[in-house]
Formats: sequence, structure tokens, C-alpha cells
Amino acid sequence: MKKTIDLNSDMGEGFGPWQIGDGVDAEIMPLISSANIATGFHAGDPNIMQRMVELAVKHGVGIGAHPGFRDLVGFGRRHIKANSDELINDFVYQMGALREFTRLNNASLRHVKPHGALYMHVAQDEAMSRALVTAIQRTDPSLYLYCMAQSHTHRVAEEMGLRVVREFYADRDYNSSGSIVFTRRVGLLDPHAVAAKVLRACQDGTVQAVDGESISIEFDSVCIHSDTPGALALIQTTRNALLSQGIALKAHVSATV
Repeated sequence: MKKTIDLNSDMGEGFGPWQIGDGVDAEIMPLISSANIATGFHAGDPNIMQRMVELAVKHGVGIGAHPGFRDLVGFGRRHIKANSDELINDFVYQMGALREFTRLNNASLRHVKPHGALYMHVAQDEAMSRALVTAIQRTDPSLYLYCMAQSHTHRVAEEMGLRVVREFYADRDYNSSGSIVFTRRVGLLDPHAVAAKVLRACQDGTVQAVDGESISIEFDSVCIHSDTPGALALIQTTRNALLSQGIALKAHVSATV
């Protein structure tokens, strides 16, 4: 049973006056321990990044960059065919943009988490995982990389000595192999069911897959996406359930080296 867990959410996923999800980032930020802030390519802009970093600093939340494919129209959930050098350069560019906003606010960048289709692309491509880990190590080897336990990203990062944080997706389904079931649209979820799912994972280390099988799951952080309908209620209910069972919230717990 876990005594401490990280609770993370993808934040700042709007663009100019447009908002993705319910537009409740300011309400969500005090409830989480780590924020993955959109860095401009799938969502986000300089003003939003600055506002999100200010909120994270105010509430003592760990700050992470959330780079995606260059795909504002598709919200970074469409696969972009590009060579690895181009994708890595885009990744470094986005990571550097958010790092400057952390410096502007006397804070520091603590982790990085690819977004959407880029996250899945790296997870399934060993060569891309190696290129991404190399880029992180050359720019800031102290950063944590968020990824799925069942992925090339996790295996390669551990092999190369980069600190990783394995994620559990509270608002996504799992298949029997332990991988998330990728979907473009998530309906309104029952907050109490999601909280119970997270508690079970933290207390028993298991989750029910889509075929009904109970599978083991290893993770260091729970993710609830801010663009999931009703995200605020999901996060509030899950947070309350964890705290009621004596499970504390803390950024980057049990991360391996």
C-alpha cells in the first residue's frame, strides 16, 4: 500500500481566448502536486504559460513541461510524420520555453511529460525514446521523465540513468497488457468510481482492465487530465479519498534512478 503519491494534471491547455475542457485550471492547481504545462505546440501560449507557472509557484506545485506535436488544430492527438531530429528539436524548443518562464518566476523546471500522440509515439518507438532521453540528459539531467511503466520510454530511461515517474491514468481505461486504451473523446465519468479506482491501485496495486481481468499496475503518480469533462470534481473527489485513507500527496514520489 502506498503512503504517498503524486497527483498530476495537464494544465494550461488553451490558446489565447480559447479554453480546452472546463477552464478550471485555477481551481485544479491547489489540489494537485505536479502540473504538466502545455508549451505552445498542441496548446498554450506565452501568457498562459506565465499564468500557469505563477499559479504553480503560489501553490507549491511541481512544474513540468508538456511538449506535444506541432498540432494546434488537432490538440496534439494526431500523429505527425516527421524525422526524429525534427521532433527532438521541437521537444527541446518547447521545454526551453517553459524553463524560461520558471526562471522568470524564481522557480525551476522539475519534470517533462510528452503530450498525447507524441507520448504514445515515444512509448512505442525505442529509437525515439533514446533520442528523447539523450536530449533531456544533455539539457538538464536532473529532470524527471513521466511515462508509462509498460513502454520503451520507461525501459530506455532506466537503462540510461534518467529519473522516471511512472504514471497511472485515473480517467483512462487499461487493456490486459497494462497499456492505456487510447481515445480521442472521454465522456463524463463518475467521480466516486474514479476515486475508488485510484484507491484500489494505491492500496492493492491492481486495476480492472476493459475485459474485466484484474491486472497488476506499477506507478508513482496518478494523472487526471484537466480536459476530461468534470475534471475538477474528479480531482477533488480523488484527492479527498486519498487523504481520507492516510495517503499523502507529494511531487515525484518513489521515482527510480
